[in-house]
Amino acid sequence: MTENNTTIDSAKVEEFVHKVVGDVGATGTAALAVIGDKLGLYKAMAGAGPMTSQQLADKTGTQERCVREWLSAQAAAEYIDYDAKAGTFCLSDEHAAVLADDDSPASMMGGFLGFTAMIKVQEKLIDAFKGNGALGWHQQHHDLFEGTRRLFHPGYNAFLVDEWIPALEEARPKLEAGAKVADVGCGHGASTMIMAKAFPNSTFIGYDAHEESVNRARELAVEAGLQGRVTFEVATAKDYPGDNYDLVTLFDCLHDMGDPVGAARWVRRSLSPDGSLMLIEPFAENNLEDNINPVGRIYYSASTMVCTPCSLSQEVGLGLGAQAGQERLRGVAEQAGFSRFRKATQTPLNLVLEARP
Repeated sequence: MTENNTTIDSAKVEEFVHKVVGDVGATGTAALAVIGDKLGLYKAMAGAGPMTSQQLADKTGTQERCVREWLSAQAAAEYIDYDAKAGTFCLSDEHAAVLADDDSPASMMGGFLGFTAMIKVQEKLIDAFKGNGALGWHQQHHDLFEGTRRLFHPGYNAFLVDEWIPALEEARPKLEAGAKVADVGCGHGASTMIMAKAFPNSTFIGYDAHEESVNRARELAVEAGLQGRVTFEVATAKDYPGDNYDLVTLFDCLHDMGDPVGAARWVRRSLSPDGSLMLIEPFAENNLEDNINPVGRIYYSASTMVCTPCSLSQEVGLGLGAQAGQERLRGVAEQAGFSRFRKATQTPLNLVLEARP
């Protein structure tokens, strides 16, 4: 019994404790996953078969005792396999596709990197909660920028050219013939460069308000051999230059903006009369009760720590959130003056929406 004479169901308490124990363990696993990534431990194990802790330490130039403890934690988390008789550890090919291969559609390392970066600024976030809620993108830890690129790139690489663009009205033929494209809120330019590789006859310009991200995008474009085929410039979604764009894209960024209606209105102004806006947003149903699931858990968490505070740090500060859903996004497009709006396609993690003047 409690002080207010409410009966506590001890079985439910125990059940919830088990859940929280799992969540606490997952937090530790996330931190260790980032360590394994930054030290190259996963990549060293990928395809290498069974290894001892000493062999892995020798291969990666790391301290064996620390590596042994890391391997033990990874085995306890069931991320790697442990052979007690041989005293060896093995990263299966299936798990390597998730942890060690950034080009794999199943890669999730960017998620670990991004979420642990959010934790590093929790004191700033606490201050934001106590104040006006504002925490700008530029105030986040630098690992978040790289983590975001690595989390989204596999999905963009797998679906953007073969499924998402063909789902738009008239876009693919224009891109093949030679279109003018603005990728707004491009970050490190993953989406921009994927499109530039696929459609060499078209012109691609990536715009982002975060100067460090633009500089990194330029570096990555050079590494990819795309200099001259894609350019990156510092600009916001409400002042990027140019007009008569055949296609404007916003990948996972409209909900981060303080004034998404104003941004969409600027996009409409910049489009050609028969142009299209392709809007990629985190997958969400329209109501909270329909988003209470593992995907919603991830996106609401990220939205609490990054997306909503980022929006509140800007003018208007609408705070749309990462789980806005199709109908709220439709309302943004309609307020901006778009006459047509539809869901082109979707994945378990993405909504692919199209708006036209």
